[in-house]
Amino acid sequence: MTGLKSLRTRIRSVKSTQKITSAMKMVAAARLRRSQEQVEAVRPYESAMHSMVSHLLKKSRQDLAKEPQLLTGRPDLPVHLLIVVTTDRGLCGGFNGAVIREAKSVIRTLQDQGKEVKIFCLGRKGRDLLRQDHGNLIIETILHGHKTGGGKTTENFEDALEFSLRLQAMLENKQFGEASILFTVFHSALRQTIAHHSLIPFRANLEKEMGASFSPKDETGKYALYEYEPNVDSLLEHLLPRYLAIEIYRVFLENNASEQGARMTAMDNATRNAQEMIQKLARSYHQTRQAYITKELIEIISAAEAV
Repeated sequence: MTGLKSLRTRIRSVKSTQKITSAMKMVAAARLRRSQEQVEAVRPYESAMHSMVSHLLKKSRQDLAKEPQLLTGRPDLPVHLLIVVTTDRGLCGGFNGAVIREAKSVIRTLQDQGKEVKIFCLGRKGRDLLRQDHGNLIIETILHGHKTGGGKTTENFEDALEFSLRLQAMLENKQFGEASILFTVFHSALRQTIAHHSLIPFRANLEKEMGASFSPKDETGKYALYEYEPNVDSLLEHLLPRYLAIEIYRVFLENNASEQGARMTAMDNATRNAQEMIQKLARSYHQTRQAYITKELIEIISAAEAV
């Protein structure tokens, strides 16, 4: 009888877990829809900002009195700031583990190049997973999102702007020479990929599209004539920080959508596994019960024959 009681307890426990994972799956699916809409909305804006900055630099490089530090970084300072974007919560499958494996690979590569690596963690899980092997490299950890009026935690542009200003201050204070960000790009609920992008200097990304020379000539081979008011330096002074904030905001949204997609998939798998476990336990319960009943009948029949 103890075996039957134990099986009943396990079945109830697994059913309770199944209800929780099923509910978490539905919550993640609802959040995924909102996050996906935000990602799709910000991508065209980020692309337009990228084209604007690229075009401005390509056509007006000769007008710059001094290149901004966001464009050049600090080549004389061999310190690389690696920004690792993970999640604050778990239960999303191998989402964070994949990011950390890639982060460790990037750290080894940078150290082999003779650079000093500093790690800035965006997300509690990244800090927890990197602490054992690279705890001495972590300089700070920031959690995702702020509480809104409705009490919900969400990513917003103000967070990205605040973080971009923080990076600019660290660059001015010579805390790093260049910075890159490691995050997850959202493709679908079933597919997310790890991306490692250069943030500072911007030139690293812009040169890939424009060529290393940044030629100010137009398609006809002649120098294009543009007039900017008040001047190109002033325009870039306001445009480049805004572009950095947009880049970081897109990273936040991509990572958030990827997290919800990974969590929805993980909870769906957990729900299916729970259902399979319930079926196996139910079979074991019925087999044990049948064996118990058979045993009781044999004992009754044996007692009757003995009489």
